[in-house]
Amino acid sequence: MIPLEGIRVLDFSTLLPGPLATLILAEAGAHVTKIERPGRGDEMRSYAPEFGADSVNFALLNRGKESVEFDLKSPEAGEALRPLIERADVLVEQFRPGVMERLGLGYDELCEVNPRLIYCSITGYGKEGPRAGVAAHDLNYVAEAGLLGLTTGADGAPAIPQALLADIGGGAYPAVINILLGLLQRERTGRGAHLDVSMSDNIFTFLYWALGNGVVAGDWPEPGGELVTGGSPRYNIYRTADGRYVAAAPLEERFWQNFCDLLGLEAKLRDDSKDPGATIAAVAERIALHPASHWQERFEGHDVCCSVVRSVREAMEDEHFNSRGLFDRMVESGTDGRSIPALPVPVMPEFRRPERRVGYPKLGEANDRLQKEMR
Repeated sequence: MIPLEGIRVLDFSTLLPGPLATLILAEAGAHVTKIERPGRGDEMRSYAPEFGADSVNFALLNRGKESVEFDLKSPEAGEALRPLIERADVLVEQFRPGVMERLGLGYDELCEVNPRLIYCSITGYGKEGPRAGVAAHDLNYVAEAGLLGLTTGADGAPAIPQALLADIGGGAYPAVINILLGLLQRERTGRGAHLDVSMSDNIFTFLYWALGNGVVAGDWPEPGGELVTGGSPRYNIYRTADGRYVAAAPLEERFWQNFCDLLGLEAKLRDDSKDPGATIAAVAERIALHPASHWQERFEGHDVCCSVVRSVREAMEDEHFNSRGLFDRMVESGTDGRSIPALPVPVMPEFRRPERRVGYPKLGEANDRLQKEMR
């Protein structure tokens, strides 16, 4: 038996944060029913490129779930969904605050129907506060939490992060953590809970060092000026002779000395506390003398905490990641016989559903079966 077998989840969410959270629950054995708009479904279905009848994005995020078409704006929505709500363990939604209440599906209403329900609301700014109803996306959340201001390009302007930190690290992951805590608490108390997951709130976790330095020492970080923002030669990115890059992170002294030995850096520059800018320039000059392949071979077998920056394709083809079975599970298209590697999720193999090849749901495919079950 895998951990969440027998747990029923109603997923009212779309796009990324909620669907990723319920994907993780599904991979751990939960039965996830996705409630979608009639005709169109989750907006993610229409994205490009296509995989099967829908988009590859939708397929990756909704593997192993079932889909029900339902008009939440219909007057009888709450009553029609009552049988599903009565037997649900978890509900996930990511509308703006107040929307579910207007639909007659707010926590207070549903708690009366099912007091054991773990009701998870994922929002940008939380269900209360001056910005609670403001429309925004990932880039806005990282901007307002101060993280984007520490990520700058060569011209000093903030650079767009290539990872959706707020959606995943601030939304999906905290949602899963708190759902599991809610289920554990329910085992002890017999009652459910309303979880208020704010994506912008949770960005501050990534800034633990910046908050600590600023509050305690008054040393508020600046882009390009701190240990992990480009101000140190021990944590930096250097261009190679062939236009690729080395990510160097020899923070500890022993790693730093190994790194300096391999570069042939003179003694006066190894004490980077005196003039870090000069040391950065000297390291950059040496790295730029040779192509990335040279440095890959040079660093091999040495404790220097250095890597050649790879493309996503190179990373996916990497021997190490493949040896760990990271891409062994598959998503089936369901229409043309194609399959692609499933999205890796942070669930240990022993806790995941045993099926290696699993499809994603067609819009409304579970309607008939659920209607029969609810009669």
